[in-house]
Amino acid sequence: MNKTGISFRRATSADLPAIIHMLADDELGAQRERVGTPLPDSYHQAFEQIDRDPNHELIVAELNRELVGTLHLMFLPSISHQGGLRSQVESVRVDRKFQNKGIGSQMMEYAIQRAKARGAHLMQLTTHGTRRDAHRFYERLGFESSHLGMKLKLHP
Repeated sequence: MNKTGISFRRATSADLPAIIHMLADDELGAQRERVGTPLPDSYHQAFEQIDRDPNHELIVAELNRELVGTLHLMFLPSISHQGGLRSQVESVRVDRKFQNKGIGSQMMEYAIQRAKARGAHLMQLTTHGTRRDAHRFYERLGFESSHLGMKLKLHP
């Protein structure tokens, strides 16, 4: 736990409803995610795959035992950069009622420290082109826009 009372840990399957709620709680996420009881099996299957893989860490941030944020940290071995390990961070979310309190910065600092500890030579991420606030947030943390990202949807 740090000085603000935020603690970080690997997610458990019991955390899935709160994680999915955070992922769905914006305009883009509402189009992609399905919040309901019970959650679709696809979420549980994905969690099991992530949890078993040592190169994936689904992290949650807690404050007073309440989940306030989440991120997915991945470690990608690469031939480029002389065989260097890359770290990728995705699905970064802070619960709406806890936004603008520095929690996102603390989460990213935690992720950066985890990546350094694993020996990663860089951290990369993608953020949707419409998320201007997110762009400014990552730039304040030192991230630079360096590549043009492209995606191909394989299923409708």
